[in-house]
Amino acid sequence: MSGELIATLGFVALFGLMAVRVPIGIAMGLVGIGGFAGVVGWRPALNLLSQSPIATITDFNLTLIPFFVLMGVLATNSGMSSELFRAGRAWLGGFKGGLGLASVGACGGFAAICGSSVATAATMTKIAYPEMKQAGYSDAAATGIIAAGGTVGILIPPSVVLAIYGFMTETDIGELFIAGVVPGILAVVMYMATVRLWYGRDLPAADKFTLSEGLAALRGVWAVGLLFVAVILSIYFGIVTATEAAAVGALLTALIGLARRKLTMTTLLDSLVEALRTSVSIYVVLIGATLFGYFLAITQVPQELTSFLTTLGAGKYGTLLLILLLFLVMGCFLDAMAMIILMIPIVFPVIEQLGFDPIWFGIIIVMTVELGLITPPVGMNVYVINSIAQKVSLTTIFKGVLPFVVADVLRLVLLIAFPFIVLALPASMN
Repeated sequence: MSGELIATLGFVALFGLMAVRVPIGIAMGLVGIGGFAGVVGWRPALNLLSQSPIATITDFNLTLIPFFVLMGVLATNSGMSSELFRAGRAWLGGFKGGLGLASVGACGGFAAICGSSVATAATMTKIAYPEMKQAGYSDAAATGIIAAGGTVGILIPPSVVLAIYGFMTETDIGELFIAGVVPGILAVVMYMATVRLWYGRDLPAADKFTLSEGLAALRGVWAVGLLFVAVILSIYFGIVTATEAAAVGALLTALIGLARRKLTMTTLLDSLVEALRTSVSIYVVLIGATLFGYFLAITQVPQELTSFLTTLGAGKYGTLLLILLLFLVMGCFLDAMAMIILMIPIVFPVIEQLGFDPIWFGIIIVMTVELGLITPPVGMNVYVINSIAQKVSLTTIFKGVLPFVVADVLRLVLLIAFPFIVLALPASMN
C-alpha cells in the first residue's frame, strides 16, 4: 500500500478508537505503532516501542510538567483562589457587575499559579458562583463569566499546554511563557469589558468595601505575587530556566501552604498523589503522540500537507485562516491538549514554510484552542461547571458564554493583525 493510503487508514482508525472512548494517548500509540509496522515492518516498530517511551519520560525539558501540575494542585488546596476572589471583590465589587469583574480577575490571578483551565473553572465555580447567585446574577451570567474566565488558565503562564507545544515544536518554553503574559492580560481586560458592556446594566452592585478593607484583602494575596515573581519574572530576566522555575514554584507553594497552615501533611500527600496521577496521564498522551509522530513522518503526511496548502494560492494569511478554522472545528470534538498533540506535528511544518514566528503561532493556536473549552458540543469548562452547579443546564451555560466567544474572536483578530503585541515581551528577555 502507498504511504498516503496507510496514513488515511491510520486517521480513520484513530478517530474510530476515540469514538469508542479509547483514551487518546493509547489510541495514538496503537495507531502509530501499527501504522509504522505497516510501512517498515514489525521489528523496527517494536524497537521504536521499546525506545521512544523511555526517551519521552527521561526528557529533561518535560520535567517541568509534573512540577507545574504539582504547583497548581498545591495552590488550589492552599486556598489561594478564595483569597484572590476576596481581593477582587474588595476592589471591584462596588461597580455594576462587580462580582463578575472580580471573578474574571481572580481567574486571571489563579491562572498565573495554576496553568490549567479546567482547574481554574472548577475552583472558581465553587467560590464565585454561590456569591453571584446570592447577589442576584442569572445562571447564564454567573456560569458564563466563570467558564470564560477559566480559559485564561492555558494562556497565562505557567501553561502546561504551551509547554507541550514548545516540546513538540522545539520552541523555547521560557519565551513561550513570557509571550503569553500580554495576551493573557488582554484576555482578562476584554472579558471584564464584556461583563460591563453585555451584562453590566442588568447586574446588581455588591456591597462596597472601605479602603482599609481593600488593603486588608490585598494582604491575603502576597503568596500569589511571590510565586509570580519566583516563576515568571525569574524566567524573564534569565535567572533560571523554565524547568528550574517550575521546581522552585512547586517548592515555594508547598512551603507557603505549610507555613500558613493551609496545608497539612495529609493534604500535602493527597496533593502529591493527585499531581502524580495528572502527570502520568499527560505523559501517556505524550508517548502516544511521539509514536504517532513517527508514523506521520514515515508516511510523509506533514510534507504532503505543506506542499498542498502552499500551492493552493490562498496566500500566507489565507492558509493560516484555514488552519485556524480546522482547529475551531476540531475544538468542537476534542479537548485542548488532544488538539495540540494531534494536530501540531501535522500543521507546524506548514507554518514554518509560510514564515510565521513559532512563538507567535503558539500563542495564536492556544487562543484558538481556548474557544474549544467553551463552545459546544465538548466545551470542557462548561461540563466541569455543570458537574458542580448541577441545577444549571448546559444550554444555559453555553448561552452565557456566547458574548465571551465574540470577545475571543476579536482578540484573535487583533493579535494576528499586530504580532508585536505577542512578540515584544519575549524579544526583550535576557
